[in-house]
This record gives sequence, structure tokens and C-alpha cells, in this order.
Amino acid sequence: MITSTTSTDRTTRPEILPAAVKPASDTKNERADQISIESAVFLRAELVRQPEIRAEVVARARALAADPSYPPREAVEKIAAQILGSRDLSEDQS
Repeated sequence: MITSTTSTDRTTRPEILPAAVKPASDTKNERADQISIESAVFLRAELVRQPEIRAEVVARARALAADPSYPPREAVEKIAAQILGSRDLSEDQS
């Protein structure tokens, strides 16, 4: 409610704002931008050490592909329920 005693001049005037105080510069703490590539070099070296084709992973994939009970029925039903429960993006007109 606005009463007759309510001041209409509630905005801060720029001329009465205190001047921004600039923090003192400490040259000891200032450093130039730096980048460390030690982690990238390590990761690249480890990647090079890995074989391009991992025989044990290929063998496991072949075994799973040949297994008629893979993937488990529960997993298929759960995924199917999620698909059926999601909205149809082909009908989105926005």
C-alpha cells in the first residue's frame, strides 16, 4: 500500500555512491597465464601403449552376440518401457 508518507525517492543517486576502491596490486602474486601439458603427455603415451584391437574384448563381444539370452529380458523390457514413456519428438511442432 502506498501512503502519503511513503517517499517516492528511493533510488540511489550516482553522485552519492562511494567511489570504487581498487585493490592494491601485489606484483608478487601476479603471474602470467600458464598451461601445464604434463597430464596430456602422460595420457597420450598411455593411449599409444594400448593395442588398437583388444582381443579379449572382441572375444567377449562375440560370446555375447552368440548368447540367445543376451541381453537379459528384464533389460529389454526396461528400455522398452522408457521408450514408450518418452514423448514423440516427431510430433513436436515448436
